[in-house]
Amino acid sequence: MSVILEVDNLQKSYGGRKVVKGISFDVAQGEVFGILGPNGAGKTTTLEMIETLREIDGGHARINGIDVEKQPQKIRYMIGVQTQSTAFMDKVKLTELLEQQAAAYGERVDTHELLRDVNLDDKADSYIENLSGGQKQRFSIAAALVHNPTVFFMDEPTTGLDPKARRNLWELVQKINQKGKGTTIILTTHYMEEAEVLCDRVAIMDEGKIVAMDTPADLVQKLLKKGFKKARKVEQANLEDVFLNLTGKELGR
Repeated sequence: MSVILEVDNLQKSYGGRKVVKGISFDVAQGEVFGILGPNGAGKTTTLEMIETLREIDGGHARINGIDVEKQPQKIRYMIGVQTQSTAFMDKVKLTELLEQQAAAYGERVDTHELLRDVNLDDKADSYIENLSGGQKQRFSIAAALVHNPTVFFMDEPTTGLDPKARRNLWELVQKINQKGKGTTIILTTHYMEEAEVLCDRVAIMDEGKIVAMDTPADLVQKLLKKGFKKARKVEQANLEDVFLNLTGKELGR
């Protein structure tokens, strides 16, 4: 696969304190790439620099060969961004919001098809304030995809969602990635199960540095080869399984 994102020695400081300390990685076309780490590790800052939302203090980032710092406007038309908190206009129907978003990119879209893609076709005439948390997340994804971006960025997309909504969003991410030629997705998360389910490869960040990078399975195998063991009590079910069984596994409305 060809490389779609190149990050070389990327750096960012605030008040003399380095929060991203010269990280480097590549992402292949069609890959789902995860950046994992605790709060304050530098995950969001890294994404925001690549997305042209924050100035790059050192190093370079290129999307499809285009320098992020030198041609930010071109980059903005190539990427889709779903942030942790997205604000939309009140008292405007979902279809109208999508039309406005598409117009900003000079595009015309089939709003009902977009809403079907994120399982919100029955909410076309609703306002954003009438959606549940999971529905708002799915709508923000639709809004970020109106211009068919080359790379789609998601910053902790399932934070604050209940287990059912989280699993529904995982299915949606996989659907987006598999559609057409395969959309490249780069996401941050601190949910390890989320990374294992969704990501082809992950980079683990801590204190502004990448401390490991590989497929989730290979990272686990490397740890086991070091002799790592933990006490494990295998249960046939857990509380999350109870929750999903009692509330239903279909998309919540």
